[in-house]
Amino acid sequence: MNFNVFKSAIAKQFAIMQKFPLFVTGVTGDELWETYLTAFPNGANPIYRKRTEHDCSCCRQFVKNIGAVVAIIDNKLVSIWDIAPTHSPYDEVAKTLANKVRAYEISDIYLHYERSVVTDKNFEQLVDGQKTWEHFHVTLPSTCVRTKVSIPTEKGTKRGYVEQFKRAVTTITRESINTVLELISQNSIYRGQEHEGLVKAFSQVHQQFWATEKMGNTFFWQESSVLSVPVLTIRNTVIGTLLVDLSDGVPLERAVASFEAKVAPANYKRPTAVVTQSMIAKAKEKIQELGLLSALERRYATMDDIKVGNILFASTTARRTITKDVFDTLASEVKAKPKLDKVEGVSIEKFLSDILPTAASIEVLVENRHASNLVSLVAPVDHTAPSLFKWNNAFSWSYQGDMADSLKERVKQAGGNVTGELCCRLAWEYTDDLDFHMYEPSDSHIFFRNVRRLSQNGGMLDVDANGFDGMKARPVENIFYTSISTMRNGDYRLAVNNYSRRSDGVGFEVEIDLLGQLHHFAYDKSVQRGQTVDVATLRKAKAGIEVIPHLPSAQSSKVLWNVTTQTFVPVNLVLLSPNHWEDTGSGIGNKHYFFMLDGCRNDGSARGFFNEFLKPELEPHRKVIEMVGSKMKTELSDRQLSGLGFSSTQRNSITCRVTGSFTRNITITF
Repeated sequence: MNFNVFKSAIAKQFAIMQKFPLFVTGVTGDELWETYLTAFPNGANPIYRKRTEHDCSCCRQFVKNIGAVVAIIDNKLVSIWDIAPTHSPYDEVAKTLANKVRAYEISDIYLHYERSVVTDKNFEQLVDGQKTWEHFHVTLPSTCVRTKVSIPTEKGTKRGYVEQFKRAVTTITRESINTVLELISQNSIYRGQEHEGLVKAFSQVHQQFWATEKMGNTFFWQESSVLSVPVLTIRNTVIGTLLVDLSDGVPLERAVASFEAKVAPANYKRPTAVVTQSMIAKAKEKIQELGLLSALERRYATMDDIKVGNILFASTTARRTITKDVFDTLASEVKAKPKLDKVEGVSIEKFLSDILPTAASIEVLVENRHASNLVSLVAPVDHTAPSLFKWNNAFSWSYQGDMADSLKERVKQAGGNVTGELCCRLAWEYTDDLDFHMYEPSDSHIFFRNVRRLSQNGGMLDVDANGFDGMKARPVENIFYTSISTMRNGDYRLAVNNYSRRSDGVGFEVEIDLLGQLHHFAYDKSVQRGQTVDVATLRKAKAGIEVIPHLPSAQSSKVLWNVTTQTFVPVNLVLLSPNHWEDTGSGIGNKHYFFMLDGCRNDGSARGFFNEFLKPELEPHRKVIEMVGSKMKTELSDRQLSGLGFSSTQRNSITCRVTGSFTRNITITF
């Protein structure tokens, strides 16, 4: 056996490998040296003096130092032992060593502090002459040579990069990458173009891995040797946080808001909506699959649309609008009720069962506080269109300000407390960060810095939209006191401050719910960054709490939707919200009571539907459909059913003048 043949084959193999990045697998040097000595066939490693011929300290150092080195060539793991055939027993040794090395995954990069790995040869003087001892020997490329003290640090850094890269590739989803690239191409995220190159580079390598995932750990070490650090550590970049959030199932709008807040925490303004083309395509496909495309176009409902069975009351004027036969049928179904004694106040259910059936006419005192109760009934343009909604009919409704329900319901959906004896609710419709402030006696102060912490007087801010709670499509804030008995006497000043101006939005609404009595305030001007608007002072004394408004009085008469407030207005129809009509069985969701007023006309365009109305099948596409709903508004029309609406979940009241066998004034409570 000629060891020089084996030695030369190893050197040639290393010469090929050193053109590529070099790594080591997890096999230990001692284990590899033991494998080397036991791999020789019988008789191929004879005893020389006391040890076998190949048991050489120099070769042992070589095997332990560089024997586990591998390179990745043509996507395959190649070891230093994968030599060309020597046609000698060394081939069997090399094969055994190669299999041993490849049985382990790559664990590190290969670095050494000297240019040569052990001595090439040395000489021994014998009695009968000089003996030359040949050893494994290679000369390392400069890319593998470092100072001794720097090697541990560089290896640790590289291992960290590989682990971060592996986590990114295996946890960030393809869908999130495509979504972010679409958002950037549409200019839908602030300063997105700055990150486009990084996302595209990561996208390419992400795709490569999942196409060749059988390479496993080898892939990550291979790519870590050629990719830039930002790609390897993309999870730690600002655009990476967006990818991670989307991959973890964070809603798109909240994930983008979090990203943009990091990019420009003081102030940012998104140029376009956070919806991608692929999201739109999927939503459209689902709507078409359900046959609901024609149901999207909406209009104001009219009396002609309403079935008799869904009408609780119709005025004489309304009856003339509908055919005589229809009301003959309706009259035959209504049984006369006994006269009631004078009633100062009744519940809505008692009003519907005992008073409404015998009423000839009804008038409602429309107060300024009812501004948020203005509501319109909405129908599909195509009367044959199937229902988009959880209920069977195709009708929906929209309150003033495009609200599906009361301000109380908005706060409740946001997770706020709506059962306190004192609840103060703030709502607005744009991306600014408005903040609620309650300045309590003794310098106690409730605001976002102590969100969800009780004040000295038992008050708490539990909803902080567009701030600590992230961006919200329909932002609200809520300060509540569970019991007014915990509130010390003194003045409580309620104010609204604009912490961050992000849009051109205007105004806000505030509702103070004190033991069920509602006080409504509306501010119709823009609130500049840093500006504070005082809403009201709540003065606590032994006698109770007095609400002292700071905004202009809401009691003077004004015209809302062609109706003059602080006056009695005739009612044309009384009916329940469509989700509780006769074709819905026991009803679905919150019940609303509608008093459609004579001459009441929504002077804008009503929203056709809201996400909370939609069929469950459309829930995955809620963001796109929410945008569709904002676009598919009704056209202006003089023919419409509009009036006042009251939710069964909100305490409220109206005063009615009811004429039957005699006229009476009645307060209806909800």
